[in-house]
Amino acid sequence: MGLVPSRSRFTSPVHAGARFVAQRLILKPVVWRLTTVTVLGREQLADLQAPFVVVSNHSSHLDAPLILGALPRKLARYVAAGAAADYFFDVWWRKGLTSLFFNAFPVDRTGLRGRKGMATSLLDDGVPLLLFPEGTRSKTGELAPFKPGAAALCISRDVPCVPVAIVGAHEAMPRDTGWPGKGRPPVYVTFGEPMHPDDGETPMEFSDRIAKEVVGLVDYTTTYRELHPHVRSRRRSVES
Repeated sequence: MGLVPSRSRFTSPVHAGARFVAQRLILKPVVWRLTTVTVLGREQLADLQAPFVVVSNHSSHLDAPLILGALPRKLARYVAAGAAADYFFDVWWRKGLTSLFFNAFPVDRTGLRGRKGMATSLLDDGVPLLLFPEGTRSKTGELAPFKPGAAALCISRDVPCVPVAIVGAHEAMPRDTGWPGKGRPPVYVTFGEPMHPDDGETPMEFSDRIAKEVVGLVDYTTTYRELHPHVRSRRRSVES
């Protein structure tokens, strides 16, 4: 069975309906019940139109569920998440669950090499993408260098990049663990202002600028967490 899925399922209203049930009625309630979620910066997305590319730091399997759950429903409806081909698409059951819950398409861990055609085709079809430019989950929670594939897609298809910072997910569910820790640990999702490449900006230059923006959002969110240590209300969602 080939790794590259048919493009039709990414734009299918039927698949989108099934995904709504999986994401909003199953996955989000579970994640929001196991953790204490704070969402910041959602007003930055008020004028956002598909297609676009969401990029984020990556240190936990909670990251994709948190982003998809925090996005406004109308923006999350058709988002396709890039998932490691050698892990999420290696066996049929994991491929099926990843496709159902995340509208996933396979990417190479080294970037988008060899699968860029799928990503560009999805953007051409109006499908927003969720990508983690570090290529894999951080073992320490610290950001690794961003690979330029996501930036190159934004440049080639003239679509905005939405930077996102996730803080607390590594502590809540670090790499090599299969479930969040007890006590509903606090996690934060912060959306930044959509970014566009400058005229003549190379993919590496734009990628570096995106990475700096994500780092800034992480710093902002970390400061917010320190200033609001008692934000613990059930299923909390704060916009800033």
